[in-house]
Amino acid sequence: MTLTRRAFLKRGGLALVSVGTMPLWGPSFLQQLVFAADPMRAGGKKILICIFQRGAVDGLSMLVPFGDPAYYQARSEIAIAQPAQKAGPQGVLDLNGFFGLHPNMAALLPIYKSGHLALIHACGSPSSNRSHFDAQDFMECGVADDKSIRTGWLNRALLDCPEDRAKLTPFRAVSMTSILPRTLQGDQEALAIPDLKSFGVGDAGFNPNSTTASAASGFEGMYESAVGDLLHGNGKDAFDAIGMLKAADPTKYSPRNGASYPNGAFGRSLMQIAQMIKANIGVEVAFAEIGGWDTHVNQGGAQGQLANRFTEFSGGLAALYQDLGDRVNDVVILTMSEFGRTVRQNGNRGTDHGHATCFLVLGGPVRGGKVYGKWPGLAREQLFEGRDLMLTTDYRDVFAELSQKHLGARDVNKIFPNHKPNARNYPGLLAV
Repeated sequence: MTLTRRAFLKRGGLALVSVGTMPLWGPSFLQQLVFAADPMRAGGKKILICIFQRGAVDGLSMLVPFGDPAYYQARSEIAIAQPAQKAGPQGVLDLNGFFGLHPNMAALLPIYKSGHLALIHACGSPSSNRSHFDAQDFMECGVADDKSIRTGWLNRALLDCPEDRAKLTPFRAVSMTSILPRTLQGDQEALAIPDLKSFGVGDAGFNPNSTTASAASGFEGMYESAVGDLLHGNGKDAFDAIGMLKAADPTKYSPRNGASYPNGAFGRSLMQIAQMIKANIGVEVAFAEIGGWDTHVNQGGAQGQLANRFTEFSGGLAALYQDLGDRVNDVVILTMSEFGRTVRQNGNRGTDHGHATCFLVLGGPVRGGKVYGKWPGLAREQLFEGRDLMLTTDYRDVFAELSQKHLGARDVNKIFPNHKPNARNYPGLLAV
């Protein structure tokens, strides 16, 4: 009896792929995954990495509209100082004379200047729902206020892409999370792998620049308890492959090109995405997430809790970009958040749930060095419901452009129900 590629532990993060596909992921296959050392190019396969900033990031602090005087009027205690010599390290990193990056996002400035980082302001969902859970669900499903759609837009995008079934691997769609996110749920098989140690290798506290780790124990027991009598015959090959992986230790992977990932789960997820991409194991879509953006109290300005999140976030993105080296020419990295924050700070020196926010897009194919989107303004009469940044770019037009022009989706209308993507509404993010 064989296992289908659907048979995997979503919550435990341990993928059980088809015994019939063993030649694709046997010992030599896993050895590539372990070392990922200067592998042969995979023939220009296009890859999309999606990163969800869960909790509603304050786009007005991430990409500061310092040229809009209403910004400083609304945020007397948490605004970021205008870029000026006297502001020093506390000031905005000027991009175009009107917008600037938060000073703790300096790691991304070289990518912007090289023309491979684009920012989209006043972007998000037309939904006015300010529930984190509903808004995240809608965005991952690719809809606005429609709870009847339960599959994810990324899953549907892969189903709509031309494919050679003989060349597909179980790693076509991978989420570095313990549970498969809504955006990857659907008919296309996808894996949830919170850590590559879930394949049988553990570490003693993550240090992305360390080459030492200890082997995990009890793997076989966990595996057997999950699949019971299904492991017979060729199933032994699976244990042989896992045993080889445990002996080789994938945590020996070393980032390249001077990349230094931040410590913690986010840095580990991005490093392992780079590892899988460079190992040429068939990744087309990868997903990661980072939380901590719900800053109702003591948000801070140039320093504080939000600034610290920007340090980790931007440092991880910059490390991933560097680590990929030439492979970044085939990769687009997209960041998103369910909505933004209120324009005016609240009485607790924080911000409440808002509307539009800022998305980032970076990678080799990106036409960057530019801030996209029509700026609606921050004067009271220009705000959404008198309190939030007005939406001028529907997130589905961003996703549709990347699905069609990067991944190769044939009919984006199938991907985004009740929304008719039109190329004239695409921001024009890709140099194609």
